[in-house]
Amino acid sequence: MPHDPQLAVGSLVFDDLDQIDLTGPFEVLSRLPGAVHKLYARTVNPVRDTRGLRIMPDAALGDAPRLDILHVPGGPGQQALMHDEVVLEWLRAQAGGAHRVLSVCTGALLLGAAGLLRGRRATTHWNSFHLLPLFGAVPVDERVVIDGNWVFTAGVTAGIDGALRLAAGMYGDALAQRIQLYMAYAPEPPFDSGTPDTAPAEVLAAVRAASADLTARREATARGIAARLGIEAPEKG
Repeated sequence: MPHDPQLAVGSLVFDDLDQIDLTGPFEVLSRLPGAVHKLYARTVNPVRDTRGLRIMPDAALGDAPRLDILHVPGGPGQQALMHDEVVLEWLRAQAGGAHRVLSVCTGALLLGAAGLLRGRRATTHWNSFHLLPLFGAVPVDERVVIDGNWVFTAGVTAGIDGALRLAAGMYGDALAQRIQLYMAYAPEPPFDSGTPDTAPAEVLAAVRAASADLTARREATARGIAARLGIEAPEKG
């Protein structure tokens, strides 16, 4: 359980993150008993999400306390950090002491680059799911995957689900349900196109085409990291 009466919650932030990966779980985690939820970045300079939203870190990585909950969002900017040893070492140190780790979307790839996914059951955004074995993870194609005290979620909005599951695991279902009710979190999406299995073929093809370059760059980066970590990379599909 938490190391002191306050619950130290920390989210990694960086340029070109997906803001819902950050703000969705923030809405849940900041409501946990005693939570002091802060944002940590490489520097204290503002960062911007993929759509230009300006986000102000609370402190630099080196000024973070030992966190009770480590939250790692994803987004295109995650790729550059996969080579940043300062960030990777911070993740190793914080994940090693945290009571819970919440990985959202392609935040899992960043944790993988830190060498933290070996043997773990994990998930990530559907467009990067095939990359998980490159980090030694056991891919599980579910919206939320729990492996011990680690919670992995699929793309973007799944972070809210994962944060609620984390809350329930720490404090019981009743607290998580109260948070969910306050948030009025009862999704009724207008279209049944939120997964590759349900989206119309032409919609899936268009999204894959739009993200093909980023996906290819992520795969190249992941394969290089697999070699560095000594993980046998599966053949390209």
